[in-house]
Amino acid sequence: MSALPAVLLQDVSLCYRLAKQRPRSLKEYALHWIRGQLVYEKLWALREIDLSIAPGESVGIVGRNGAGKSTLLRVISGVLTPTRGRVATRGRIAPILELGTGFDPELTGLENLRLSALFLGRTHREIDAATAGIVEFSGLGDFVRSPVRSFSAGMLARLGFAVVTAWTPDILIVDEALAVGDAAFLARCGTRLAEFRRAGTTLILVSHQPDLIRESCRRCVRIEGGRIAADGETGPVLERYAEERRSSVDADAGP
Repeated sequence: MSALPAVLLQDVSLCYRLAKQRPRSLKEYALHWIRGQLVYEKLWALREIDLSIAPGESVGIVGRNGAGKSTLLRVISGVLTPTRGRVATRGRIAPILELGTGFDPELTGLENLRLSALFLGRTHREIDAATAGIVEFSGLGDFVRSPVRSFSAGMLARLGFAVVTAWTPDILIVDEALAVGDAAFLARCGTRLAEFRRAGTTLILVSHQPDLIRESCRRCVRIEGGRIAADGETGPVLERYAEERRSSVDADAGP
């Protein structure tokens, strides 16, 4: 295994500037801007993240909604640039960040398949050779020729996962894309993830499904308030996280 990490984050923080006013038109926004009346507040989505992931390592990311998990994946994928800190990755990244990301709703599933594969850097020849296998894995059948606007969330997830995982990436990033799949599709996804791990792919997986994290990842990172709250073996991290969530629910319920 290479001594150099596949993913390295050093003192990474990301801040959003949120406008307190909500102008109802461009004209109203311009007037606020001219008068110097635009006021912003800062929201730190990530704070001082230090994270190193070795090539071939499988890491699960857990945390409450709004903790910063998806933002972290977007920073690693290069979709977002951190406000400060350093991000370095080695190898080709295949991200599944959101259902239907990059899909044109007016194009068919087959057309979106080809377009998404081109965005991933695949050649027309590679896409032609892989198309039948992608459609078969997705289980969409003839629906793949329908416009994507008619797809359910599950169908979008199946097509997106099938396209991104049709080729073995160096780094695979998955953000809750499997949450809407049925049991048969989840089983196929689990088998493919296992194949990638054996091939040496680095896996970063965000999921609210503890069993999927346990099956796929030996290491687990917990994010709370934009910071790393825990980082270690999957079992103990998930158990501690579950205990704290139960305690929080009990406290909210009251006597």
